[in-house]
Amino acid sequence: MSHGSAVGTEPTAPSRIGSAPTRPSPFTLPRWAPGAMGLLVVLVVWWVVGAANLVGRGAGGNVSAVPTPPEVLQQLVTDGFSFYWRNASVTLAEAGIGFAVGNALAVATAGLVLLAPWLERLATQLAVITYCLPLIAIGPVIFAVAGPPISGEPSMTAAVLAGLSVYFVTVVTTIQGLKAADPSGLDVIAVAGGNRFHQLVKVQLITAVPYIFTALKIAAPASVLGAILGEFVGGVDRGLGPAMVSAQETLNVDRLWALALVAVLVAGAAYAVIALAGRLATPWAGKES
Repeated sequence: MSHGSAVGTEPTAPSRIGSAPTRPSPFTLPRWAPGAMGLLVVLVVWWVVGAANLVGRGAGGNVSAVPTPPEVLQQLVTDGFSFYWRNASVTLAEAGIGFAVGNALAVATAGLVLLAPWLERLATQLAVITYCLPLIAIGPVIFAVAGPPISGEPSMTAAVLAGLSVYFVTVVTTIQGLKAADPSGLDVIAVAGGNRFHQLVKVQLITAVPYIFTALKIAAPASVLGAILGEFVGGVDRGLGPAMVSAQETLNVDRLWALALVAVLVAGAAYAVIALAGRLATPWAGKES
């Protein structure tokens, strides 16, 4: 005789109420670890290629076209901080002008799209055109219009190319952020008698702020790259671009690599500054901002 239990039934699982929380795996890597490991791999590969003279130039390829990291660091020390800052400051000024103007126009364009939805197709096509333009090809055209800069001053050509480099991503991302606003919040503004402009300012812009900072993080290094490209045709006598051209013409490989390293550091610093500003400005967005 059974004692009240059905034949073949499984025993019930014990209650998990009050059980100890699951502990994180001791092998979980911190967030910075993958990036540090990737950087280490790049450094090791760079060192091996340079030390083994795997990429050469000249007769018989006896001179390495890839100096080792210590050789690049030695060149940085030999040239001194003033040499690199004298050139990097001009590039930063050009990138800053293009970054500010290009992103301001992009955010304004996205706002107009929300106020007048019929403009969205036109704005999107304009953004795609700026993205598809070959910057190095239109540089001479912009230089012909803007003219050469004053000696030692930022190049307007480089600033324009920097602005074009950031316009597309900021327009598209900002429109996406504006459209992500909570419909109930928009309804509240409408019920209270507000119009599209009130909805844009009081609800949609606040929702779009994390999206805008995400676009700005991408735009910051892009503006540095656009400025350097513009310097090649912008008629400047100072900047990372002309300094690279000079190092290439004199076959100073170590300085060429040192300048490239400085350009990477400048672009990375620009990304980090915008990322920090975005985290401080949008604490509600959490770690994903």
